[in-house]
Amino acid sequence: MTYAVALPDRGTFAAWRSTARRLISHRIAPEEIDWTGADGLFASRPLPDSEGPHVAKVPQGFLKLAGSVIWHSAPERFAVLYQALWRLDRGEGAPLAQTDPLGRRLNLLAKAVGRDIHKMHAFVRFRELPGPGPCRSFAAWFEPEHHTLEPGSDFFVRRFADMDWLIATPRLTARFSDGVLRFHPGGPRPDLPEDASEALWATYFANIFNPARVKLEAMRAEMPKKYWKNLPETRLIPGMLADAEARVARMHAAGGSAPRPGAAAVSTRYRAAMPQAPDLPATLDEARAAALGCRRCGLCEAATRTVWGEGPPDAGLMIVGEQPGDREDLEGRPFTGPAGQVLRAAMAEAGIDPAQTYLTNAVKHFKFAPRGRQRIHQTPTRDEIRHCRWWLGLELAFVRPRLTVALGASAALALTGAEGPLAPRRGKVETGLHAGPVLISWHPSYLLRQQDQLMREAARRDLVADLRRAMDLQSPGR
Repeated sequence: MTYAVALPDRGTFAAWRSTARRLISHRIAPEEIDWTGADGLFASRPLPDSEGPHVAKVPQGFLKLAGSVIWHSAPERFAVLYQALWRLDRGEGAPLAQTDPLGRRLNLLAKAVGRDIHKMHAFVRFRELPGPGPCRSFAAWFEPEHHTLEPGSDFFVRRFADMDWLIATPRLTARFSDGVLRFHPGGPRPDLPEDASEALWATYFANIFNPARVKLEAMRAEMPKKYWKNLPETRLIPGMLADAEARVARMHAAGGSAPRPGAAAVSTRYRAAMPQAPDLPATLDEARAAALGCRRCGLCEAATRTVWGEGPPDAGLMIVGEQPGDREDLEGRPFTGPAGQVLRAAMAEAGIDPAQTYLTNAVKHFKFAPRGRQRIHQTPTRDEIRHCRWWLGLELAFVRPRLTVALGASAALALTGAEGPLAPRRGKVETGLHAGPVLISWHPSYLLRQQDQLMREAARRDLVADLRRAMDLQSPGR
């Protein structure tokens, strides 16, 4: 006999949390619980009426992760979360870590939910409803992939607090009226009236379309086709794509207008322009000297100096990190701070001589936020990585390493142009934008951020193993 648990469609997280706390307080094992709520062939046990004597203690990170995973559409999400709770309570491994199969599964579920909420915020299209009241009223139809209407509605409450609106989905309907958000059962798509503002939006969308930058894969990645049927602007896309080539020709024929007086000086001062062919550095030393005066993005304004790469100009192995840290910014050398010490220790364990390795970063200036006397590291943006990629490209062109190691997601993006979770890419070799092999691994700072000793040791072993493999792959004759 098992305990059959049926959770409501609304307030699901609070209901799961309350039920899970009651079950684990009686030390009821995961295999004794059926979270689908089905009775099956045999009678189910009744749930305990009250909490038992055992009090489970879990880290705050588990509750945050569970608060996201719970909205996934996977039927096993409740059981998977309870397995993690059971293991955390019993101290069995690190069930939240990316290196643990259970932790990996939970993090993938949470990321899918986050993406679905993001898509809802981007692709909900409201239509105005007629009404006699003083408050304007709007309605929208959306088909989320997961059960994300409830956690995603707070965004619309904050943004449209002075309006009445509803968002209908097949499973649930959110209605915001008189300043109160309520949820009701879902159903089929309602018959929504035409909205005059859609024509204005379509006109705007058509006019901002750039036919010279048609990248269908990138467009579908940002606006998946499964959402197109509910977006009024997508009906324009086939026609705009068909006319793209002719429109580009018309733009070329029209030419450009002369800038207003003084615009050239302002543009020269602020734009991050790529040097023209006569100004291209001819050697690695010339590239370094040019980078010292880099003004390609705003990071140069606060950083102490440009931190250029270091190592022999003919190194067979190049290791690329994210950006300089506080120590590197002050000393002007890469990997001299705490993360650099971790890397150099790992290199020594892997048998790599730093003197025979070219060490550099994807971004050459330290990005930080001041906090008192401290400078707190901040992750560089895509644009900052893109602006600095030119300098990294020069290093790759002059050094010509047989293998490049990307430490962390920023370095992987700079070298390969590809984004995505780092865990499934770690330890694998990808082709870089320079057409050379790129081995992806953890950044040393990832190890320093791990509070759990087992997770930190596992990540360190991964890093050392990747560096050993890099040593083998870049050896001459391989």
